[in-house]
Amino acid sequence: MTGGRPAFRLFMLVEHKTESRWQRWRRVLRQAVNGEEQEFTTGSIDRAIVLLSVPMILEMAMESLFAVVDAFFVAKISTDAVATVGLTESVLTRIYSVAIGLSAAATAVVSRRVGEGNRRAASVAGAQIILIALVLSALIAVPGFLYAKEILLLMAKDPSVAETGQHFTRLLLTANLPILLLWMLNGIFRGAGDAATAMRALWIANIVNLTLDPLLIFGIGPFPEMGVLGAAVATTIGRSVGVVYQLWQLFRVGRIIRLHLRFMRPRWEIILRLLKIASGSTGQYLIASASWIFMIYLLGQISKEVTAGYTIAIRIIIFTILPSWGMANAAATLVGQNLGAGHPERAEQSAWRAGFFNMIFMGCVGLVSVLGAPFFIQLFTSEPVAVEAGSMALRILAAGYVFYGYGMILSQAINGAGDTRTPTLLNFCCFWLLEMPLAWWLALHLHWGQAGVYYSIVIAESVLAISAMWVFRLGKWKKVQV
Repeated sequence: MTGGRPAFRLFMLVEHKTESRWQRWRRVLRQAVNGEEQEFTTGSIDRAIVLLSVPMILEMAMESLFAVVDAFFVAKISTDAVATVGLTESVLTRIYSVAIGLSAAATAVVSRRVGEGNRRAASVAGAQIILIALVLSALIAVPGFLYAKEILLLMAKDPSVAETGQHFTRLLLTANLPILLLWMLNGIFRGAGDAATAMRALWIANIVNLTLDPLLIFGIGPFPEMGVLGAAVATTIGRSVGVVYQLWQLFRVGRIIRLHLRFMRPRWEIILRLLKIASGSTGQYLIASASWIFMIYLLGQISKEVTAGYTIAIRIIIFTILPSWGMANAAATLVGQNLGAGHPERAEQSAWRAGFFNMIFMGCVGLVSVLGAPFFIQLFTSEPVAVEAGSMALRILAAGYVFYGYGMILSQAINGAGDTRTPTLLNFCCFWLLEMPLAWWLALHLHWGQAGVYYSIVIAESVLAISAMWVFRLGKWKKVQV
């Protein structure tokens, strides 16, 4: 048996050499989806990008599907219901900001420890992330339960929207723990290079959500007709099932890193390190989400139909851009693991290559969005004003896709290195000092209306992309200690 192994390896080598290019890529894609490959600090960079980014792209597509599915079914109820979903999502982006920020911290720390070969330390860091999530969830749930209606009234001048959607908003804000954990636990998997498990968690959660949404919203069969509240119940159950799968993988399966209950004891040094990194990455998304809320506020002053149209357009944009965030998360993992392994040049090259691939993808998606905007919006609503607003938003925003295809990759790569402060400063300058004042000036002062809001977003995102490219080329992120 032993003497046959060299011959077997030679046979496999010859077999791989005789494979066509298509057969090789099929094999790589199969490995990516199955999560067979776990070493990303050696070998072909392009292959490592594919192996990590394919499941991460599918993961992000599934995350975006939550919003698209909810908007699709809720649009069948009323314009008020769609506006409720949009306004609630604008508030939930703050929770997403915290979850994504802590997820980025988990990815940065876990990927660095895995790159160093210290998987036990990576597991301990993952356990501390769960402790942080439990505390944050309680801090968000209490005010969300008590002041859901008041939050909606602050966002919309039409009281009917707040009346329609208060129960939807209350449930999602109160039951926020699945939202936090689904993001943060997947940050652990991404840092470990186990992108396939993160992908499966979102697939499971979405299958449950997609199944329950029409049943609970419209009261099909034995299920009660809950209207817009049914969308919140379905989403909460779906995410919770996904979290159960994640925890089972971390505590029972442990393919790359495995958690134990003894790791759940607070390790304040690690918690503080995670919070320090997360404060920057969370700050980035809080800054971005605050500007997003401001945009919704401006559009809400025009009409609820415009708000509904923009909400649908953003759902479509999220569905197309979040796969690119999958590519960005792959870049962050590659940067973290290669820095941990002592290969900074390979880390830099990985990010540039991922940015190039993402630029091509975003260009294709942008072209399709510009050409087919009215068709895509009409899949969700037939309200003429909402269709016009959504089409305008989709076309204007999609025009900038090529430009900031690189920007999102390089910003996330810097985060993956543990330098979350620099992207935070860039976000602050581009969104608060540029986008928000520009949107107000164009929309209200120059009376461009909704078009002014959309153009301000494109300008700010483009400036952010150029700034991220310049900062990444400076290379200071290579020296950050995590």
